[in-house]
Amino acid sequence: MHHILAIDQGTSGTKAVVVDLRDGATARVLAIAEVPLRPRYLPGGGVEQDPEALFDSVVTAGRRALEQAAVPVAAVALANQGETVLAWDRATGRPLTPAIVWQDRRAEPLCAARSEHAAEVARRTGLVLDPYFSAPKMAWVREHLTRDGVVTTTDTWLLHRLCGAFVTDASTASRSLLTSLDGVKWDDDLVALFGLDGEALPEIVGCDEILGDTDVFGGSLPVAGLIVDQQAALLAESCLEAGSAKCTYGTGAFLLAQLGPDPVRSTSGLTTSVAWRLRDQTRYCTDGQVYTAASAIRWAVDLGLVPAADQIDSAAAESSDGVLCVPALAGLAAPWWDSAATASFSGMTLSSGRGQLVRALVEGIAAQVTALTDLVGADLGRPLTRLRVDGGLTRSAALMQAQADLARMPVDVYPSLHATALGAAACARLALEPATSVADAVGTWTPAHTYEPQWSADRAEDYLHRWRRAAEMAAAQHYSSEENPS
Repeated sequence: MHHILAIDQGTSGTKAVVVDLRDGATARVLAIAEVPLRPRYLPGGGVEQDPEALFDSVVTAGRRALEQAAVPVAAVALANQGETVLAWDRATGRPLTPAIVWQDRRAEPLCAARSEHAAEVARRTGLVLDPYFSAPKMAWVREHLTRDGVVTTTDTWLLHRLCGAFVTDASTASRSLLTSLDGVKWDDDLVALFGLDGEALPEIVGCDEILGDTDVFGGSLPVAGLIVDQQAALLAESCLEAGSAKCTYGTGAFLLAQLGPDPVRSTSGLTTSVAWRLRDQTRYCTDGQVYTAASAIRWAVDLGLVPAADQIDSAAAESSDGVLCVPALAGLAAPWWDSAATASFSGMTLSSGRGQLVRALVEGIAAQVTALTDLVGADLGRPLTRLRVDGGLTRSAALMQAQADLARMPVDVYPSLHATALGAAACARLALEPATSVADAVGTWTPAHTYEPQWSADRAEDYLHRWRRAAEMAAAQHYSSEENPS
């Protein structure tokens, strides 16, 4: 049986997809159901979700997709947000706190207090000592919200509610700041560093294991196939060879490049984590983040700059006419790692209109991703030659063309908007079919569209030079305001 129910539990919603997987072919989507979630953005950098709404969205989306597809499925797979955490009662499964979302910055002081350990943390984990990752948020929950229950990432809680397991997969564990990158095991020294000694931590499992059975979707289904959302997309887009890379344009933009079996630490301010553990073999990836992509477009819609999220291209002028945007609306991630950086528009005159601002915003998102492609190339020792892309914003020709122009490489658009779910489905298939290879489980695909660079190298470099100066100013602005309070 080739049908899998794949759940993509994300920041702004949960998507359930029923997938038909065939040997060596592109996976076919039979049904899709989506349930939106709206995170709460709080003063002081807080970002929270209601855990019960999150679980209900998983159940509701899954049931709707199964009803639409009207075919029996062999298993349910789960892709998760990666670094979102909560405390919960292990006996009852009841949440004891809100879900503290990966974007939450309230653990900043916890990281600052441990800054002398930053180099050692990076060496052991491949990550940056930053509130983006799980452990600082887990410590913040323990310090500010509750000492009761267990504190884990959301995948562990969801799986416990689904099938009673107390596990997390290797890719999710590698995003915690609590595991050694080389062995992918909980590291007692790191656990102690974050004051989490004595905490019950879930078992770390492979991405292709059967974990139990669930009946929440009607009937009994094996739960199999666990992976972080971004790594799931890397797998779906067949980034199996070292040096192949993809960028997902969702709430944020996430660039991942395959490293193969060697966990090379970044020298460029990127992070290294587990891509997946499949067939008892661990593969690694380097990655960089842009905190605001679709969320920046939503901000522009709320301000009235863009009529609706699907009208970016019609709202954007042909040229930004010198206007630059650094869309650091939630700070700057790699390589700046500056949570206090703020967004900016510059280069405006009386002739600058709404269209120029929208064009500058689109180019600003593409410029941040380009900064990451350059750094990945530096870490790999050779430049990237193509970029595979997925996510809702790939529907914007203006953004994708800007990405090709600025990164100076072809951009291949993945033919499905559901790469994350398809990657999780491939993991589930590997769990169910021990003889199937990773390449066969993923299958082949043809780009829906390829964007070739149209700008000259000089034009792209001139733009990026000006944009990088604007980004450095955005990062430095809060320091000057702190030093010179008005």
